[in-house]
Amino acid sequence: MSIPGESDVVFKALASPVRRRLLDALKDNPQKTGTLCERFASLDRCTVMQHLKVLEEADLVIVRRKGRERWNHLNPLPIKAVHDRWIGPYAAYAVGMLDRLAHDLEMSGDN
Repeated sequence: MSIPGESDVVFKALASPVRRRLLDALKDNPQKTGTLCERFASLDRCTVMQHLKVLEEADLVIVRRKGRERWNHLNPLPIKAVHDRWIGPYAAYAVGMLDRLAHDLEMSGDN
């Protein structure tokens, strides 16, 4: 995520609950597009394809074609980059604050 605005594309792709559910469906193993369409039967095929296109453009899904089949693979690297940039530092800060709080409480209990 070194390109300015690249994280914006990822955040926008992750903003949709449908796209997050598609990523969840790909978490354990790649899925054929037809299988995903069946899994999301409440949506028409065109809508599923549009959501997959947004995920592909955000580099969250990598598409491999095998003959007539279109296999969709989760690419976790953009999510890891978001974690490394946004979540990791804040989590470390929060853990540090909790550690200081625990230490301060122990010190005040000794008095």
